[in-house]
Amino acid sequence: MVTRRVRAPHFDFAALRRELELPDSFPPAAQREAEQAAAAPLPERPDRTDIPFVTIDPVGSRDLDQAMCLSRRPQGYRVHYAIADVAAFVRPGGELEAETWRRGQTVYLPDGNVPLHPVALSEGAASLLPERTRAAVLWTIDLDADGATTAVTLERALVRSRAQLDYGTVQGQLDAGTAPEPIALLPEIGARLVERGLDRGAINLPLPEQEIEPDGAGYRLVLRAPLPSEEHNAQISLLTGVAAADIMLAGRVGLLRTMPPPDPDAVERLRAAAHALGIDWPAGAPVGRVISAVDAADPRGAAFLDQAAELMRGAGYTAFDGEPPEQSGHGGVAAPYAHVTAPLRRLADRYATEVCLALTAAQDVPEWARAALPKLPKVMSATDRVSGAAARGAVDLTEAVLLQDRIGETFDAAVVDVDSPRRTAPAPADAADGRQPGGTVALDAPPVRARCTGDLPLGERVRVTLVTADPVKRTVQFTRK
Repeated sequence: MVTRRVRAPHFDFAALRRELELPDSFPPAAQREAEQAAAAPLPERPDRTDIPFVTIDPVGSRDLDQAMCLSRRPQGYRVHYAIADVAAFVRPGGELEAETWRRGQTVYLPDGNVPLHPVALSEGAASLLPERTRAAVLWTIDLDADGATTAVTLERALVRSRAQLDYGTVQGQLDAGTAPEPIALLPEIGARLVERGLDRGAINLPLPEQEIEPDGAGYRLVLRAPLPSEEHNAQISLLTGVAAADIMLAGRVGLLRTMPPPDPDAVERLRAAAHALGIDWPAGAPVGRVISAVDAADPRGAAFLDQAAELMRGAGYTAFDGEPPEQSGHGGVAAPYAHVTAPLRRLADRYATEVCLALTAAQDVPEWARAALPKLPKVMSATDRVSGAAARGAVDLTEAVLLQDRIGETFDAAVVDVDSPRRTAPAPADAADGRQPGGTVALDAPPVRARCTGDLPLGERVRVTLVTADPVKRTVQFTRK
């Protein structure tokens, strides 16, 4: 899929920030704690700066949570994965810790982030920036030739990243065979991990993402398909999260990222959609493998993937201390899984990591971490909603501003969703919920995805007319007559 960009004029997101009650600064006491922690000498711990780590993140990122170094072993691979040791900078019971609980996670907006931690830490002393020695939690995971985990070790250490890379650069280097040694094996290891995931029933949705990027004095709206390097990089994080969940389940204490397995009825509805859209579903093929073979660039494929998103419902956090929870797995990962790889940006990771460190060292889990576990699911659920609303609201506003002067114009689009029940005949004039019947269309250009009224054939290409583009309400709507 080709990346599509359309420029939008400059505007701010102040109303969205106010609506979501996002803070614009840290309390003075919390800010002071962060600055003092950032200025303190590094703690004494094993020196692993000889490992040539690199980071891979979006262009311009400064809050770098993870650094990796991949190597081959006689019988497989070794994954060194360094994670920012945020607990080394945040004092339990302090003002900074209290403020991170109020925030829960970093919220990303085009005109500036609302960070979980002050930038002195999140983009400074705690971030795994290149050519700086940093405190980290180092995961060492050995894999066999097929990508199965054979050994996991975990320690606090000092590490040093050699380079800060971005996904586009990494993909170009990998394609050209010039990738630096620490990540040269990423496609090989990533492909094995993807294959193992599909074998156990994992579901990966390769949906293109709408993103807003700075563009001089304005912004541009981008529809970008994920690169293979992004998927393979994500597999290293998933590998670590699965290892963390195994440690916590064995130790009978922890915090899991959980999601129910796909509902059988939802799978059957998806199977019916595949038949209607002409998507091949071989007999006996699990849903994850069918999804992995779909071309998201094809309108029918995009519609099918949109329907497949219905399988990924009910994600949350589950804390336990004693008997492991009855529902311990993650339906998308098809295995128990935990968040431990983004502590600069996500509150829960700091505490789950502390549990893993204690359990692997055969020590008691620190009381400050153990006491936090049952409180984290509610906090993370609330902040997940805020983060999601911020991301969607920013795109909605950008779309509305981009189109506000084009009311009445007609655009080419693909139908990616229709109102339930799925209709093949013209719908009645008035839907039961008071809305006109319709669904969702994805425009070719600009890369806008919005509601459309009218008779919409799922997975087909149509011509639609813009009837609403309201920046104040952040709404865009089309019609097909």
